[in-house]
Amino acid sequence: MKRSSGILMHISSLPGNFGIGTLGKEAYKFVDFLKNSGQSYWQILPLGHTSYGDSPYQCFSAFAGNPYFIDFDLLEEENLLLKEDYINIDYGNDENKIDYGKIYYERKNILKKAYKNFLNKNQQLFTKFKEENYFWLEDYSLYMAIKEEFNLKSWQQWDEDIRIRKKYVLSYYKVKLKDEINYWAFVQFKFFEQWNNLKVYANKKGIKIIGDIPIYVAEDGSDIWANPKMFNLDENLKPKVVAGCPPDAFAKTGQLWGNPIYNWTYLESNAYKWWVLRIKESFKLYDVVRIDHFRGFESYWEVPYGDKTAEFGRWVKGPGIKLFNTIKDKLGNLNIIAEDLGFLTQEVIDFKDETGYPGMKVLQFAFGSYNSGYMPHNYEKNSVAYTGTHDNDTIKGWIDKERSSEIFKQAKEYLGLNEEEGYNFGFIRGAFSSVSDLVIIPLQDFLNLGTEARINIPSTLGGNWTWRVDRKLLTEELEKKIYKITELYGRL
Repeated sequence: MKRSSGILMHISSLPGNFGIGTLGKEAYKFVDFLKNSGQSYWQILPLGHTSYGDSPYQCFSAFAGNPYFIDFDLLEEENLLLKEDYINIDYGNDENKIDYGKIYYERKNILKKAYKNFLNKNQQLFTKFKEENYFWLEDYSLYMAIKEEFNLKSWQQWDEDIRIRKKYVLSYYKVKLKDEINYWAFVQFKFFEQWNNLKVYANKKGIKIIGDIPIYVAEDGSDIWANPKMFNLDENLKPKVVAGCPPDAFAKTGQLWGNPIYNWTYLESNAYKWWVLRIKESFKLYDVVRIDHFRGFESYWEVPYGDKTAEFGRWVKGPGIKLFNTIKDKLGNLNIIAEDLGFLTQEVIDFKDETGYPGMKVLQFAFGSYNSGYMPHNYEKNSVAYTGTHDNDTIKGWIDKERSSEIFKQAKEYLGLNEEEGYNFGFIRGAFSSVSDLVIIPLQDFLNLGTEARINIPSTLGGNWTWRVDRKLLTEELEKKIYKITELYGRL
């Protein structure tokens, strides 16, 4: 990885007219913005089909894409929609905030119209897509169709015979829900078509995509329903333990994510086939893959199922280097970023170093100690520097809270912060001037936006993942300013 830089912003945060960012013209304009700013990378959050809570880290499938991101104008160009099908719809009353309740119903009704119109078209490419993605698409489409049949309940609350996947019942629902199953396959076909076209455009402009995959899958999802042996479940297919992390600076009672934990013994017995496949498919979507909660492969925090907080969990050894040696043997050397934040033991550090993957350095975590590994003078070349991540406050929001503290005083002295340059650009300069091969800056920090533009507060439900950028802020002046700092620190 040569010395370079990029911007972090999820697809959902793009501007546009349909309640949420999509893979349409605004996404292409953002690629142009990146190009004009001298950037080499666009980092996004997971592209998966989000479930309850709207978190991209809790999805109905480890392989499916998010139907929310399908662009209606592009469907209209294919004659799958009429303008009046989607232009005068109430997607929410604030263009800079996503109203998930409204877009859930409105967007689905519109996609159903597109599907009905699609049935009159040539099915050749669709048939090919279904054949090539059969290994995940069949279970996902069936899962979503049955979920609708059971009033959106999780599979854990379905009738017993379908919950445990009795063959005759699976056959019954495949016949009964044939059209609905086909609809969900169509949704994925259009998502992947639009995504792949955008990625081709970005790559032609010299922009690489950094994708993000969660370490775990959601309990309410097709992966666990279709492959229960892969997870640590009891005889009733309920999780014995769930994932989280212990108490830390983010959360005093820890973070209870609630995801089922893998049965690593079973996965090892079949040469980690599912994980190899997952990584392989991810590299069809992205140029670089950031793996979330990377330390969980060395040791993970498991919490008894049913606990209300993550306080009373314990550390358990993960698959470690065996998994990544297998991935390397099967797929070769890959551009992976290890999200190595959180409580790190020497074993975790050694494990990450053994993989050779760059880890993450978050400047917002640097201050409060004069020997922090997050201070730029302690960075190593093989790393990715950030001012903050999707789980942090914005730099302006952080400064507003810390302004009278010793922590801010230290940051101001260390980074040479001054109001003329802008405190946000002082932090950006600190990251850009570091030896890290790659620097990624959240768009909110370039724009100097406050806490109102924060995208996620860990361990909270509601109000997260809703921020959208105002298109008027993505100016030519900002492009020039970003280009200048990129050139100054040799990252063009």
